[in-house]
Amino acid sequence: MKIDYSNRIFGLDVMRTAAILFVVCSHTLWVFPEAQGSAVSLLRLCGVMGVEIFFVLSGFLIGRILFRIFTSEDFKLADLKYFLVRRWFRTLPNYYLVLLINIGLWIYFGRNLPETLPLYFGFLQNFNFGMDIFFTESWSLPIEEFAYILGPLLFYLVLLPKWKVSKKKLFLWVTVAILLFFLLTKWVYNYQTGPKSLEYWNIHLKAVLLYRIDAIYYGVLAAYIAMTRPEGWKKFTSPAFLGGILLFVGVHMLIGAYDMSPETHPFFINVLYLPLCSISIALSLPVLSRLKRAPKLMLKPITFISIVSYSMYLLHYSIILFLLNYYVDTSEMSLVLKWSFAIGYVLFTMFLSYLLYRFYEKPMMDIRDRDYFRKKLGQKKL
Repeated sequence: MKIDYSNRIFGLDVMRTAAILFVVCSHTLWVFPEAQGSAVSLLRLCGVMGVEIFFVLSGFLIGRILFRIFTSEDFKLADLKYFLVRRWFRTLPNYYLVLLINIGLWIYFGRNLPETLPLYFGFLQNFNFGMDIFFTESWSLPIEEFAYILGPLLFYLVLLPKWKVSKKKLFLWVTVAILLFFLLTKWVYNYQTGPKSLEYWNIHLKAVLLYRIDAIYYGVLAAYIAMTRPEGWKKFTSPAFLGGILLFVGVHMLIGAYDMSPETHPFFINVLYLPLCSISIALSLPVLSRLKRAPKLMLKPITFISIVSYSMYLLHYSIILFLLNYYVDTSEMSLVLKWSFAIGYVLFTMFLSYLLYRFYEKPMMDIRDRDYFRKKLGQKKL
């Protein structure tokens, strides 16, 4: 697989690689069901934060694109349509293929498909309620897909009236409005639901679209700052990075010190915790978005994992982990063999993900740049 390193930002590849490895490695805990202690808790936290990193990074990437589109002097609706087409060619083919594979596996193993199955085809499986255990990791995809639509739609609508305000300010106002709205939805959830178990919180708030789109728009806000305040973005890279670390560590030290949970401190966990995590992640972007070079020994593996990360995310749990759990009994394995098996699971996931990327995901993405689509959507030929 040939990679054009000149068009990539290494620091963002580091974020994406860390995110997917956090998620996949956290799920190796099924090999060690008896494991306890702080290392296990940290690995579980990394699994949660891996998806949060994906959200913020995705927002930053689409935010830069949308900012350029909506603030350009010759903005037209066709540009918005082409943006959506590009995103959909990036995300939908893999999603629907893996969804169909999951359906096939459940039928093959004699499991009852969920009654909510039709909702998965419209990314509505967790719109305002917790999901079934079917295709569990897909909970983040509806949040991404609706974020791709919501922001651009609102940005376009606010441009229809002839405001005496710059497009840059309108972009900022819409972004902040989205952040405030989804902070409000979490407040309503807390008001209506109140204290619940961590397991309930994990299913009915953390993984529900109605409460989570703001996670992506903290990345969009970061993109706005990067595009409109480039000197400040450059100047405050180190303070922002340090501030992000202190915020993230401080929040979790506070949770540990006061034994906070959705049951004991519902407002903090339900309303503030996830936004604070998103902000701490976004504060790493000034440093990482400017990190463009690295030694080849680091560059190649990190870039490779970054490129296949979407395929890894879709395959690693409901397909690979499900099949390994079904066919392999790890309970009688020695500790050394368990570690070998866990490492093999991660490497096997990378291998299958490469095949999916190389022979399906990448060819599908290449379609979006064909002259036919560009012409149909009012874009110039490449």
